[in-house]
Amino acid sequence: MTDEIKKLQNEDLGYDSFFESNYKKLELKNLSIARVTVEYRGAYKVKNTDGEYLAKITGKQMFDASRREDYPAVGDWVAIVLLDKEQAVIQKILPRRTIIKRKNINKSEAQIIATNIDEALIVESVGRDYSLNRFERYFTVATAGGVKPAIVLNKIDLISKEELDLILSEIKNRFEGIDYILTSIVTEQGLKELKEYLKKGKTYCFLGSSGVGKSSLINKLLGKDIIKTENISTSSDRGKHVTTKREMYFLENGAIVIDNPGIRGVGMTDTNIGINDLFEEITTLAPKCKYSDCTHVHEPGCMVLSRLKSGELDENKYSNYINLKKEADFYEMTEFEKKDKDRRFGKFIKKTKEQLKKYAD
Repeated sequence: MTDEIKKLQNEDLGYDSFFESNYKKLELKNLSIARVTVEYRGAYKVKNTDGEYLAKITGKQMFDASRREDYPAVGDWVAIVLLDKEQAVIQKILPRRTIIKRKNINKSEAQIIATNIDEALIVESVGRDYSLNRFERYFTVATAGGVKPAIVLNKIDLISKEELDLILSEIKNRFEGIDYILTSIVTEQGLKELKEYLKKGKTYCFLGSSGVGKSSLINKLLGKDIIKTENISTSSDRGKHVTTKREMYFLENGAIVIDNPGIRGVGMTDTNIGINDLFEEITTLAPKCKYSDCTHVHEPGCMVLSRLKSGELDENKYSNYINLKKEADFYEMTEFEKKDKDRRFGKFIKKTKEQLKKYAD
């Protein structure tokens, strides 16, 4: 007698009371719900308790969309209409609980990395791209979107114990209270700890540069080589962008993980909240500065500069704070200018229509 196969529940896909509450508020009783697991060019793969479907959005949604955030993204819960056993149409995106986004290189618009994430696992490898400043960049975009960040320090087999102890000391001193896991695909060190860290029903997003081992780690967690990976180039010591799309995977222990293409640069968007949270040591000093609009760069009576001069404030941390703050402020300024321009253009159109109506009369 075979064991009865347990039917998949919405909770197994990360659904909870937050999404259920919003589903009811939107009065979507006649629509099924599903989660976006893959984003293609112009299409999506969605998964519900009955299966997976290739889905597209409606023409009205495209027409009404004014920015990238108006489109579905991996991690979204959506209301769908099934066309057949393989296809569906996305009718509505449920409100997002969390979102991770970054500024697109050479573009003003933000790029959504993933939504409804419980925790972002920032992966760096000790062999080539280890950087405390880069960790802080990822922490900022994660916390700004309401996502808890954690560190996965990979490829620890490439350095000595003494070197690893030094790196750990740096991490602990710079990032108090941040969880970290040390891993190696070669020796399998830390893989058990990583698997135990991931909890049932929770969604985790793996972030990091190309070649740090995100896909290889997820393959290990899955217990099979589902995601294609390649070795790092020995001539350039650079990883290759083997992962070309964001995709969600479901582990045997019930945890949900998202693999991402390697990110070359983490540009700041509207991340001032994340910066203030991450650099609390600096932001709590700001009210004590002589000037209320102090930039903490050159003003007399600046408490931040005073602590920096006395050595109480880490110089690298201060420098990274100033750089991230400038990027976030610039993004918010350009967004405001863009909205102001749209407002003025809207008024111009309205006025023109009124004048045309007068002439017609």
